[in-house]
Amino acid sequence: MEAPAASPTPTGAAPGEPVDTQDQAPAAAQETGNNDVGAPATENEPVAAYKVSLPPSAELLYDVQKTVRDGQPMYGHGSIKWHTDGSRYTVDGEAGVLFVTVLSFRSEGEIDGQGVAPEIYSEKRFRKSETATHFHRERNTISFSASTKSYPRHGGEQDRASVVWQLAGIGRGDRQQFVAGAHIDLFVAGTRDADTWRMVVLGEENIRVGDEQVTAWHVSRVPRPGTYDQQLDIWLAPSKEWYPVRLRYTETNGDYLDMSLANLNVLSAL
Repeated sequence: MEAPAASPTPTGAAPGEPVDTQDQAPAAAQETGNNDVGAPATENEPVAAYKVSLPPSAELLYDVQKTVRDGQPMYGHGSIKWHTDGSRYTVDGEAGVLFVTVLSFRSEGEIDGQGVAPEIYSEKRFRKSETATHFHRERNTISFSASTKSYPRHGGEQDRASVVWQLAGIGRGDRQQFVAGAHIDLFVAGTRDADTWRMVVLGEENIRVGDEQVTAWHVSRVPRPGTYDQQLDIWLAPSKEWYPVRLRYTETNGDYLDMSLANLNVLSAL
């Protein structure tokens, strides 16, 4: 199966609106169930752009389950606040169990012709220092408070929080990209370094949101072999404006944090 083609995004597009594309570039996909989905580029080279239409501002409340290896699950609550006025955005998120915040993060920046364009990303994990990742527009570089590494900035780069909303925007604006077995490549900066994330579209699944059953696209990022970065699984629901109805962060040791949407409050329409 071949994934639909992605194409460069022209300049001058209205923020928050789907962007027309031209001069298609191929984006090869693999069959569902095939673990060999191909390797993305390791360097920050310009990746294919997509049509993007970001969802309205919203507050999402989640039920949280944290499971550690050889331990009992722990339960709590979390939230993600997504806000955009069509030209800028912020994402504020946190997850806690047993009255302890185990993860908090914030991303903020602009909305440009390629979608979400982060300027700064901060992350705080339990018992770890807060880190900051900077996307320098004036120097066109990406730098980190937790390491001396830096990367060139070409446009289209994401952080660990914004990538979820960029994928939601691609779903709303370029839905043909979501085909079981396809992949979407995005360059993502973490807390210490950056890499091209191959987001594999695994297929549609039924997810319970409160008392409602919804169909969601399951998209997964599996870290490159030999790295120690976490795996990220995202479930995006087209009937819910492509909001993330479930998120799962899995560590290399098997520990994971699962966030399942319990309540959605759409704040405004773009």
